[in-house]
Amino acid sequence: MPAAMGYDRALTIFSPDGKLYQVEYAAEAVRRGWTSIGLKSEYGVVLIAERRRVAPLHNVMDLEKVFIVDAHIGATFSGLGHDGRVLIDYARLVAVRHRLTFDEAIDVELLARSVCDVKQAYTQQGGVRPFGVSIIFGGIDRKGIELIKTEPSGLYFKYYGVAAGAGEQTVSSYLEKHYNSKMAVEELVILGLRALRASLEEPLKVERVEIGIADVSTKTFRKLVTEEVQKFLEKAGVTS
Repeated sequence: MPAAMGYDRALTIFSPDGKLYQVEYAAEAVRRGWTSIGLKSEYGVVLIAERRRVAPLHNVMDLEKVFIVDAHIGATFSGLGHDGRVLIDYARLVAVRHRLTFDEAIDVELLARSVCDVKQAYTQQGGVRPFGVSIIFGGIDRKGIELIKTEPSGLYFKYYGVAAGAGEQTVSSYLEKHYNSKMAVEELVILGLRALRASLEEPLKVERVEIGIADVSTKTFRKLVTEEVQKFLEKAGVTS
């Protein structure tokens, strides 16, 4: 009989080795998701997300994987898409409430912590399940440039470069070898695209990737249009 048997039937039961198996399963859902990447340097932050065609007639160009949460914050995620959508909507609600209440933009870490509070609450109640998604937040606030990855358990950590999803291990290894904190935003985009290409078995096409950036000059997060993405793909040399 498997060791997990009897301990993965309910979220609120610990196994003898101190694990909550439902949370472990949620983390596995993230590892099976589409790859997402976050990078930051002293000049800005970049979010890159992989997109896949789920059916022959699927209009993949309308598939959103990089989101504008607030004017200065963006997000992407890996894992269960429906869980990600709900949490992104919640993050947007938290951001706008903070702006209306305090007449200022919310800090990236405060936003990530608010989302993680919800994630953690769903690891200790009966009748619910954990969110099977890791969200990467990137933005520029009064404290500076922030890049934060949230876990299904409710934990969050700050990074210079981070990945989630099926290509996490390959992308992380590539970033560890080539990342430099002095890189310009354009160089971060190229690095992220090359890291994503290293995790895939085929060349990157414009419909396979979505990119969002924020730089210190504008302190505004924006998504790149198709023409800009195509130019970066050509500069990175990942189209063949």
